[in-house]
Amino acid sequence: MATRIGNWLDERFGWRRVWEVIFLRKVPKVNWLYTLGSATLFVGINQMVTGILLTIYYVPSPDQAYDSVQYITTQVPAGWLIRGLHHWGASAMIVLSVLHMLRVIFYGAYKYPREMTWITGIISGIIVIGFGFTGYLLPWDQKAFWATTVGTRIAEVTPIIGPWILRIMRGGEELTAVTLARFFGVHVWFLPATLAVLILIHLYLVVRIGISAVPKRGE
Repeated sequence: MATRIGNWLDERFGWRRVWEVIFLRKVPKVNWLYTLGSATLFVGINQMVTGILLTIYYVPSPDQAYDSVQYITTQVPAGWLIRGLHHWGASAMIVLSVLHMLRVIFYGAYKYPREMTWITGIISGIIVIGFGFTGYLLPWDQKAFWATTVGTRIAEVTPIIGPWILRIMRGGEELTAVTLARFFGVHVWFLPATLAVLILIHLYLVVRIGISAVPKRGE
């Protein structure tokens, strides 16, 4: 029965060919450092799932943001676990992204013909940092408020366009409800959509071009 269903689906989707291309392709002999990319992707999936669950209860309003976070942590069943996974997952994703980038640099995996794989990876890393920055404000406590105040002030010192960047980030001159709503929108819509597209392109390039082998001595 299972074979018949599999054959029926394969005739219409060609899933066996896709499985072979992605999971049964030949790869060079590598080491555990090559799992950093997969680990980053795994943590990214964790962030997506836990983030969706958090938005069910989170309220992006200055009057209710802090209370909604406390409600998630103390009242929602397993809310403390979901928030903890999301909180620590954010830090883990940044660390793993940096380690993955360093592995690529150290092994020279950014060279021809993998330049575009490298570029999409770098842009994805920048977006991951953007996730951390926009998400830090969402609890709307004193630490988040003043950290975001400092962070946006740093952007303001950019020559010529600094004040304009500050107003775009804050939605005005000061941190207000508009800032919180703007950070929330960017965090849950713009950044995830952009990162999803980049990850799909990145993974396509990894499958299409392949991964680089561990450099040999003298290369």
